[in-house]
Amino acid sequence: MANQDRICYVVGAMSLSLSLRPSPAPGDYVIAADRGYDSLMAYGVTPDLVVGDFDSLGYTPQHPNVTQLPAEKDDTDMVFALRRGLELGYRRFVLLGGLGGRLEHTLGNLQLLDWLSTQGAVGFLAGEKTVVTALRDSSLAFPPTMSGYLSVLCSSGTAHGVTLSNLKYPLTGYDMTSSFPIGVSNEFLPDRPAAVSVKDGCLLLIWEDKGDFYVRLPKLWARGQAL
Repeated sequence: MANQDRICYVVGAMSLSLSLRPSPAPGDYVIAADRGYDSLMAYGVTPDLVVGDFDSLGYTPQHPNVTQLPAEKDDTDMVFALRRGLELGYRRFVLLGGLGGRLEHTLGNLQLLDWLSTQGAVGFLAGEKTVVTALRDSSLAFPPTMSGYLSVLCSSGTAHGVTLSNLKYPLTGYDMTSSFPIGVSNEFLPDRPAAVSVKDGCLLLIWEDKGDFYVRLPKLWARGQAL
């Protein structure tokens, strides 16, 4: 797949902070989902594709590549955008403008991170000074410059063999369930490279964005197998 090491940006309805303005490199792809079109144009970023039923945007954009979706449909605009990115061969996704606002959309977007992990893809959902990603049957190492809180939650059922290393509250081989939030508000340790791994199951990892999301992102893409 020619695009598997490039990034597909999917921008939703919520406004973006300046630090989250996409700066696509050659080979990256930018999709505006409905009112995400306004957010991108406000920051001078022209999307490659615009999709949506445009109920929140209020008009159909004058753009050379628009997919008009019906108002009554099974997939949300964000889901349609992710499916299109997968069809184009992308396996790295940055979802912007999908946190905050309507609770059901936020929860749905968190589920999409889990779904992407079942498609052989990795997604990072950033916004509202927060970053979230899903980790399935693998490990994720954080740069030693991370600080603040890290919450680790089981997204569904039971996540077996959860190990948290170089965090204030470590775990080794723990079976974490989705019915109890034992992993809320852990903390990074100064100058220690934290790591999270899960042998079987899916975790949601949530931490604070301090305006350095794109600086840290290249290191976060480098995932391994479960420890």
